[in-house]
Amino acid sequence: MNKKHIPVYIITIVLVLILGGMPFYFLDERQQAIITQFGEPIGGPKKKAGFYFKLPFVQKVTYFDKRILEWDGDPNKIPTKEQRNIWIDITARWKISDPLKFYQSVYNESGAHSRLDDIIDASVRSMVNSHNLIEIVRTSNRDFIMGKMLGQSEQEDVEKVAIGKEAIRQKIFDLAKKTAPKYGIELIDVRIKRVSYVEAVRQTAYERMISDRKRAAEKHLSEGRGEKAKWAGKTDKELKQIESEAYKEAQKIKGKADNEAIKIYADAYNKDPQLFSFLKSLEVYKQSIKDESTLILTTESEYFKYLKNSTSE
Repeated sequence: MNKKHIPVYIITIVLVLILGGMPFYFLDERQQAIITQFGEPIGGPKKKAGFYFKLPFVQKVTYFDKRILEWDGDPNKIPTKEQRNIWIDITARWKISDPLKFYQSVYNESGAHSRLDDIIDASVRSMVNSHNLIEIVRTSNRDFIMGKMLGQSEQEDVEKVAIGKEAIRQKIFDLAKKTAPKYGIELIDVRIKRVSYVEAVRQTAYERMISDRKRAAEKHLSEGRGEKAKWAGKTDKELKQIESEAYKEAQKIKGKADNEAIKIYADAYNKDPQLFSFLKSLEVYKQSIKDESTLILTTESEYFKYLKNSTSE
């Protein structure tokens, strides 16, 4: 081998070793990383996308996801405050907020899921143990449509919700969120996927729910019947008042008409008393003399006056 070429070979070998050891690494927008040297982290975490340099063979890059991740735990059987066993299924969203602390405490996502199992399950158990079942399955004391129609805001026959499902979910989240940061984890959200009874108490719970609904329905039906009677009585009263006022007005109009008729009769009498007397007599004849009527009158009777005059003519 030519001694002149030895430096070239050495440089080539060095370059191959350096390049083969990957002295550069790249982070995209979805990634963050830490550098370890002989298994020990050095420097701070890298979170900004771009190209970075590391010592080949000596330093190693460990990548972590920057995106929001999902945790989905197994359903747990937990007793409520009144000792009703239920199955509760929880899901959560989280992300790696501190890659260095995350690496040192849980190492990877699998370890993080295991730690979240402990953190979230403990929070769920604490909240379920300290609240009644009604608080876990209902969000509020929802007014029924009938209750709103009748102006009722309270349901005395139904077990009340003081806190509610949403508030308990928030408490679970707040409790778990306090513990997560020491593992380099930021908890984004916790949700209750499903709550179900164990088979032993399911039928009893259903019967209790049906009974509560029937009592509430009967209460509202009773109030409805009372309200119906109230409005029926009010309607009858108003109807009688309207009829009374109408009768009063009719009598008033009738009296006025009678007065006008009497006045007309009086005026007519004053203009021609004999004609008026004759017409009234004819009216009396028409009303008193019917078919096959028999009248016994003296010839001097006023009633016979116009008949007599008519015969003589």
